[in-house]
Amino acid sequence: MYQKMMIPIDHGNRNMKTEQFIFTSGLVESDSRPALGEYLYYDGRYYALTEQRIPYMRDKTADDRFFILTLFGIAMEAERQAFCKEDTILQVSLPVGLPPKHYGALYQKFQKYFSGRGRQSFTYKGKAYTIEIEQVSAFPQDYAAAMTIYPKISEFNKVVTVDIGGFTLDYLLIRSGKPDLSACDSLEKGVITLYNKVISRINSEHDILLEDSDVDRIIREEKTDYGAQIQKTVREMTRTYVDDLLGTLRERGIDLKTGCVVFIGGGALLLREYLEHSEKIGRCVFIEDIRANAKGYGLLYQIQRKGR
Repeated sequence: MYQKMMIPIDHGNRNMKTEQFIFTSGLVESDSRPALGEYLYYDGRYYALTEQRIPYMRDKTADDRFFILTLFGIAMEAERQAFCKEDTILQVSLPVGLPPKHYGALYQKFQKYFSGRGRQSFTYKGKAYTIEIEQVSAFPQDYAAAMTIYPKISEFNKVVTVDIGGFTLDYLLIRSGKPDLSACDSLEKGVITLYNKVISRINSEHDILLEDSDVDRIIREEKTDYGAQIQKTVREMTRTYVDDLLGTLRERGIDLKTGCVVFIGGGALLLREYLEHSEKIGRCVFIEDIRANAKGYGLLYQIQRKGR
């Protein structure tokens, strides 16, 4: 028995996102079944998700880790949609994406990474799955996310998307609803760089080891165990980081005061208070759903299919 599924997945440096699920882009491999947590058994090895993210990879096809993470995403969506019956082969259409700057150079390689593997069998949470990835289509990140709010931005001739992710900051100019891939870039200025600077300074000045989640709580002004001086330092460093980030975009000829700026990604939501109060930005919109790229891939894939 065959069952067709479309499962868009956003392969982030910090998080993996499907249309319904978010999990850290990290896993551990072992010969034995994990004692706790969800696990996946594939090709004679056990894999479990972890909060320790994979180090930044510009080319995610370098090894099989992002393929294994993709199997987790497929299994989660199949389970949610009750497509995990015995003797069912899932025929998967897989819309994915890449940063606009890397799209032209890597999209064919990225599509090939997932396709041509034939029938794949694995076990997730004790249930057996058999899948065939039949169709892989890659789209530019950020443009995909922007298309999920197209009615809000359709009145503007120029829209700049700014995606603040884990390791990278990606920007793209959209002219009259179409992506201009000559006006885009991917900069290694994501929030992980802020975390590293903050953690290093606090460790140096106070001999205290912060974690990424501690920095997040301080930036959001949530309840924390750390003193006023540490909180002040973290917020000052965050303000400087945002000012430098916006200054970098200005130096590259990106005008943030006219048209509309669309902020995307978990990093943008974390820094929203700082961005909204910046004098360097005019009209802006925040996409609050960090799964927006994945949803946009699905939308663009359906449009693509209808156009054939």
